[in-house]
Amino acid sequence: MSGQAPILTVTLNPALDLSTAADAVVPDLKLRCDKPRIDPGGGGINVSRAIQIVGGQSTAIVALGGATGTRMADMLKAAGLKLLRLTAPGETRQSLAVTDRATGGQYRFVLPGPEWHMAQVATAIAAIAEAALAGGWVVVSGSNPPGVVPGFEQMLTVRLKDGRAKLLVDTSGEALRAMAGSSIPVDVLRMDSHEAEGLAGRPLPLRSDSAGFAANLVRDGAARAVIVARGADGSVIAGLDGAWHAATAPVSVVSAVGAGDSFVAGFVLAMARDWPVQEALALGTAAASAAVMTPATELCHASDVRHFYSQRIITRL
Repeated sequence: MSGQAPILTVTLNPALDLSTAADAVVPDLKLRCDKPRIDPGGGGINVSRAIQIVGGQSTAIVALGGATGTRMADMLKAAGLKLLRLTAPGETRQSLAVTDRATGGQYRFVLPGPEWHMAQVATAIAAIAEAALAGGWVVVSGSNPPGVVPGFEQMLTVRLKDGRAKLLVDTSGEALRAMAGSSIPVDVLRMDSHEAEGLAGRPLPLRSDSAGFAANLVRDGAARAVIVARGADGSVIAGLDGAWHAATAPVSVVSAVGAGDSFVAGFVLAMARDWPVQEALALGTAAASAAVMTPATELCHASDVRHFYSQRIITRL
């Protein structure tokens, strides 16, 4: 593969992910579970793991605290990820996913992370800006911890504004609403259809609806490009130079966990390799298609990503 610009992923609210299964999930009884699978989790960490799987390089800047944080740091280093450790203001959280074998349903219990204060947020922004390399990409993915106010991403954008690095943000909730209403544009903003419809205040049934909504956000100055993930109907991107759609591969879904992070990994890796934006969209979509074929917190497999990318269907909207 050709050269690649630096990629820095940011995870302020990581979690140690435990996934297991029980015969049935019912109240009041002790539920005997399988031996858990344990993974270091959190949006940015997953993006870095998926970038590594598909043959790229990145540095993960992760806020870690307490014994769980130390355990996660060891796991990330053992996995061969390049880690920059920030000190979190408390113990790193855990999350638990339990599959009910009787129904096939998955129950996901997500605990809050430690509470942050403004001074700690400012320290984190300074550390991210210092670690961001010229001509590279910074990826902010996943939820923000308690105490990190909506607007964190805009503050980071301002710090990166001297052209040091481009910023891709994949977020939801209050943080996403703040970004949609902001006039400080990030380079790429990604959301799913459900979030886009919430912001638009109306259904977006067609690809052209998603593209029109995304183009409006670009026109309003929220981002230079906006991606709307349409689930089984692929992804749409709108930027100053028009809109594109990339189709998902026809696969059976085993678990949707990690599909969004795999998409971001494929997309940002292609952008860091200076591919055209529509090809980056296709590589991201191929990685997402590959990720839904794997169970629980497992991400995409490189051979599947390559296969789906070779079969890509890209349409100009």
